[in-house]
Amino acid sequence: MPKTTKSGKAKERELPSTLQKSDDKAKRTFAKAHDAAADEYGEGERAHRVAYSALKHSYEKVGDHWEKKDQRGPSDDRAESGGPRASGETAEGVNANATKKHLTDIAKRLNITGRSKMSKDELVEEIKKANRRESRKSRG
Repeated sequence: MPKTTKSGKAKERELPSTLQKSDDKAKRTFAKAHDAAADEYGEGERAHRVAYSALKHSYEKVGDHWEKKDQRGPSDDRAESGGPRASGETAEGVNANATKKHLTDIAKRLNITGRSKMSKDELVEEIKKANRRESRKSRG
């Protein structure tokens, strides 16, 4: 099912809940990438993966929504390897390629305790967990 209207706007009800709480550009990025992938590969998981991949180049998941990244680019090892057979771990929308300071700032916003003593990899893991919790809470 198309995620965009004829005028190019994202259809709110067709978007994942985390995108419904994000800015219009994030919504359009996901929706247009999804629709293009669905035309190419058909509706389903592959179209969603393509759409999230496009989104993660410009946005990172913070809690229950997506926020614009300071700098465009792949957010984790999987995004760097690219393509339909990408390898590596996904950081679930966390910008694992960001600086430790940036990750610490995100962890502070998400009220993650012990963040000052964590390594960069530990911060990514804790932010992923906090994001999952926030998303579950916001869905009700």
